[in-house]
Amino acid sequence: MTRLSLAKDRIRILLLENVHQTAVDTFIAQGYTSIERLPKALDEATLIERVQGVHMLGIRSATDLSPAVFQAANRLFAVGCFSVGTNQVDLGAARRVGVPVFNAPYSNTRSVAELVLGEAIMLLRGIPEKAAAAKCGRWLKSAKGSTEARGKTIGIVGYGHIGSQVSVLAEALGMRVIYFDTTKKLMIGNARPCPSLHELLREADVVTLHVPDTARTRDMIDAAALAQMKPGGILINASRGNVVVIEALADALAEGRLRGAAIDVFPKEPGSEAESFTSPLQRFENVILTPHIGGSTEEAQANIGSEVAEKLIEYSDNGSTVGAVGFVQVSLPSKSTGTRFLHIHRNVPGVLRRINDIFATRSLNISAQYLQTDSDMGYVVSDIDGDIDESDIRGELEAIDGTIRVRFLY
Repeated sequence: MTRLSLAKDRIRILLLENVHQTAVDTFIAQGYTSIERLPKALDEATLIERVQGVHMLGIRSATDLSPAVFQAANRLFAVGCFSVGTNQVDLGAARRVGVPVFNAPYSNTRSVAELVLGEAIMLLRGIPEKAAAAKCGRWLKSAKGSTEARGKTIGIVGYGHIGSQVSVLAEALGMRVIYFDTTKKLMIGNARPCPSLHELLREADVVTLHVPDTARTRDMIDAAALAQMKPGGILINASRGNVVVIEALADALAEGRLRGAAIDVFPKEPGSEAESFTSPLQRFENVILTPHIGGSTEEAQANIGSEVAEKLIEYSDNGSTVGAVGFVQVSLPSKSTGTRFLHIHRNVPGVLRRINDIFATRSLNISAQYLQTDSDMGYVVSDIDGDIDESDIRGELEAIDGTIRVRFLY
């Protein structure tokens, strides 16, 4: 039987923000039973107190992991973001204490794509205005300004996992698909790449954004970009809140240059349901506003729950870091015999030699060794034959200059 440094039922897992039950089920199925699951996010002071003694922490998008939290987490060895992004985590602080951060970047792809296509259809048919009128007792039974999606051109900005899924669904509806991406992407079906964002904005009836939050994409759709859009065009943003200048979009709508818009993400969003939400777009009947729910479906949350839990288990069980964000990537096989040490360190010369000297002076055979580095971090995994005394070696490994963290796995 494999000897573990810490029995699985003693590894403490704290899950915040009502992480989906599939995560809990996945942990339990693999022998992890010390799980605390809380329904809400915690403020920094409370989290610093609650994270003491926790080995794996799971959060969604409302929990901020600051350097102070990482410094206080005296047993933490991994973080799972049960979300697409990791903006809520100070990744630099996580690296400095040797804690990999895992997420699920693609589990909500279909959910976002379906929302985008649904909103495009609603806006092309003028449904938001008609629905608002009906609620006020007005009966706007007219075909004026109401068109089919079939035959219209949809312009996809960012042709990654979500953008390409939108492409597939839109083409199935009979839409003409064009896209723009800063890197060359293989086109799917009859989609056509555009050489510039300007050309896409000028040609598309519906523009949908699927880009990350970077210096290049921030405020990308400003007044000048909106002025380039086809008159009567529709803008949909289910990517990041800082991509669109909301005030400029409000001006374009007020002037009647755009047919409508659907916005799911905002530059500033409420931290909870208790906080009020305000936006210059709230006065427009031809705008669909949704509270950052592009990926909020039962299916997406279930997929995210199991995917992130599996990554955390893989790292806990054998040290694999594939899928970690901002961390060195190492794919490791499981091993049923011997002992495995994980050594995370600053990428400075001589660390590997020092590690191997510690094993060599004890006449211990290294049956396998894995090393991966990036600009400032190194990760060494050593499989040692035979049964050895962990305490005899751990201290010397921790004393190596540049060491960030040592884990004895089994």
